Amino acid sequence: MKTQKNEQRRFNPLNDFLFYKVMGEKGDEPQLAGFLNAVLGPSGRKPIASLEILENNTFVANVLKGKSCTLDLSAVLEDGSRANIEVQLRDNRDMDRRSLFYWSKLYTRGARRGQHYGKLPDVIAVNIVGFDFPPKGGFHTRFRLLETSDPSIELTGAMEIHFVNMVRWRRLKGKDLAGNSLHRWAAWLDPKSPPELVEEVKRMDSAIAAAAGRQDFVLGDEKSLALYEMRQKVEWDRASELATAKEKGEQRGELRGKRIGRLEGEQRGVERTARNALAKGYSLEQIHEITGLDLKTIARLKAGG
Repeated sequence: MKTQKNEQRRFNPLNDFLFYKVMGEKGDEPQLAGFLNAVLGPSGRKPIASLEILENNTFVANVLKGKSCTLDLSAVLEDGSRANIEVQLRDNRDMDRRSLFYWSKLYTRGARRGQHYGKLPDVIAVNIVGFDFPPKGGFHTRFRLLETSDPSIELTGAMEIHFVNMVRWRRLKGKDLAGNSLHRWAAWLDPKSPPELVEEVKRMDSAIAAAAGRQDFVLGDEKSLALYEMRQKVEWDRASELATAKEKGEQRGELRGKRIGRLEGEQRGVERTARNALAKGYSLEQIHEITGLDLKTIARLKAGG
């Protein structure tokens, strides 16, 4: 009965825990390659036949603690280029610099001691955003280092940054599911897509079908389902508490109050997540890994503090 209930429910593929489990672990290469080909294809890049996923199993603690929402989902492509994918659903007013920061981290991470600069790998950053960014452009925008007076002159191909804007996707008229693979992926990734549309794009694209199958497998596991739901709850709590803090801060006209309210709200959300995990029987060490809270704080919460 539980399986049937889950099948009727539309899970959010952009939940960062779920996205990582579907796209960022060994065995997820077919669907990740399919998604990257959909994003990079319009650039004229040669289709990716294979890639190596660089696993990072510590990201869950960071995103639930609230310090960072970066998946750090990375892969090495056939030509040696590195690709990094981030899902960012909340607008913190810093997406441009944030993307550059994480792009630069991956670029320098590719350096080896004594290596010539010319051997540094190209880095491609793909940002899936749930808010209206960048300020101008379409549903899919791509940025490189070009000469301002003559855009035909490119400084280097080492940097490439993409944004997939889900707000503009929903507004897009004339969606081309048959001829545009990124449109198919956006339809599947969008939690607001109707079930019949989701089923249609799964039939049309084998990589999307693989991603959907992996998602069903992940959510068939009780612990993974609990982590998915905990992550969703943290996001809902953050959105609600930040909105409340913003409203109160604007009424008082106190910028400092807004910042304090936001930080306190995030902390309360993380502690609620820890209490829920304690109620489900998770150990203190597991909760530390999930939330990033220190063991002393978790023990206090367990004691009813």
